[in-house]
Amino acid sequence: MFEVWAPEAARVEVEHGGARHEMTRGGGGRWTAPGDEHDLDYAFFVDGAGPFPDPLTRRQPYGVNGPSRVYHHDRFAWTDQGWHGRDLRGGVIYELHVGTFSPEGTFRGVADRLEHLVDLGVDFVEIMPVPPVPGKRNWGYDGVELYAVFEEYGGPDGLKDLVDACHRAGLGVILDVVYNHLGPSGNYLAKFGPYFHDAKGSYWGDAVNLDGPGSDGVRRYFIDNALQWLRDYHIDGLRLDAVHALHDKRAVHFLEELSAEVDALSTAVGRPLTLIAESDLNDPRMVTPREAGGLGMHASWNDDVHHAIHANVTGESNAYYGDFATLSSLAKVLTSGYFHDGAYSSFRGRSHGRPATGIPGHRFVCCAQNHDQIGNRPEGDRMRPEQLRLASGLLLTSPFTPMLFMGEEWGATTPFYFFTDHFEPHLAEGEGERRRKEFEGFGYDWKAPEPGEETTFLSSKLDWEETAKDEHASLLGWYRDLIALRRSRPDLTDPRLDRVRAEVDEDRRVVVIERGALRIAANFAEGPVSVRLAASRILLASDESARLSGEVLDLPGRSLTIAEV
Repeated sequence: MFEVWAPEAARVEVEHGGARHEMTRGGGGRWTAPGDEHDLDYAFFVDGAGPFPDPLTRRQPYGVNGPSRVYHHDRFAWTDQGWHGRDLRGGVIYELHVGTFSPEGTFRGVADRLEHLVDLGVDFVEIMPVPPVPGKRNWGYDGVELYAVFEEYGGPDGLKDLVDACHRAGLGVILDVVYNHLGPSGNYLAKFGPYFHDAKGSYWGDAVNLDGPGSDGVRRYFIDNALQWLRDYHIDGLRLDAVHALHDKRAVHFLEELSAEVDALSTAVGRPLTLIAESDLNDPRMVTPREAGGLGMHASWNDDVHHAIHANVTGESNAYYGDFATLSSLAKVLTSGYFHDGAYSSFRGRSHGRPATGIPGHRFVCCAQNHDQIGNRPEGDRMRPEQLRLASGLLLTSPFTPMLFMGEEWGATTPFYFFTDHFEPHLAEGEGERRRKEFEGFGYDWKAPEPGEETTFLSSKLDWEETAKDEHASLLGWYRDLIALRRSRPDLTDPRLDRVRAEVDEDRRVVVIERGALRIAANFAEGPVSVRLAASRILLASDESARLSGEVLDLPGRSLTIAEV
């Protein structure tokens, strides 16, 4: 049965097999017509205008402007019946972009390299958005037809094959989804109903109508989309992009409603399902359970931790890094979660956030690098290997849920640029200038390559041959050892922030972090320092020349050592 929601339409038709067929209006603005055989191509006409892809299309083999194709989920043969899910607590996430993770740029290319991730020791693969986008390459945040899967990656069966392979390998899968806007190309939702606000929006596009007239159907569209990924694709969790850009003034916020629906589905399928919000609000209510008056997200990205690590490791203090350039800021985020917890934010020009009192650390997903923090730099440059040893040591011994970005584990030298493939001239020609304007005031000398050039995309692909080179292989071993240590020592996964202690020596640029019976000593200075440490032995050191004599630890410059009391 074909079905589409078009509450304001006077007439809706479905076209397939070279003919148009009238649809019947039912309750709630839904229109139906017989049909929907698997692999049948079809499109809709609304009040004579069209053809338009199905807002609920499961497959778009001809791109964002082409007709839809009927796809039935129950035709796929799953082999993950033994998979019972993975709780986020204690886990390590690995974020990747399908198109640049492997030379093939496909789901199969990712599946063929899962052994690397298993050996690394991570628990979850987080995949950047996969719905159809204009052209052949994109980060994914210009996605439209949100129920479908980008054909260039392998389409719906390709995604299911990857999830199936991940589960067989013992890896959970988190999918990045975008509900705050849709891309500018192939976005036909407004032809069907009141999906967008007239006056509200963000830099990325029109705001989704979550609280205005007709918003009941709009909310249902996005909630059902989330449930589809978790139920029909066996995804284990969703990362919700930029939830601070969701406009919703209802008494029951969209995120709270989504949380309740996902928890109900989790009970039905018998495995944990996780919702992770990307939010810059520094509001602990985001991850407070619904029963306690919160929005019920299971975790939230925490930019403050990233900023404190990045600023102290790299020495950068421009733009939003300005408040984080001291070791005391690092100590604060490691022990409190947020730096801006009501404190003044110089970048925003106002006070920001509220204290995360009582929030367990595992509810904060934290990183030293991610797609934004690399890709939003003009040259898409990453931390250097010597910087990553220090940054990863801080991250992977923290009380938070750590997330790595593809390639950082070996210190990849390939950039990760912002890239697109818009076919409309006005979008393709102006993309680079729009990016420059977006980051005015960040202190960057904007020398980014043109986003629409294919070479920008191709140069962002990981070079896997680097993993065998000495410096990169050594760093990869460091990451493996850190993750293994984190897994073997409960003190490192303990999420209770009130049990983390941090002592700072700003003059000598040294911080010592106490995690139960473990001490993490980090030297940010160029030269060696000696630190009095009540420890009995070194468990792991980023520099082999670190020495512990009695209670004195000799720390080489720019290094981190983990010792046991």
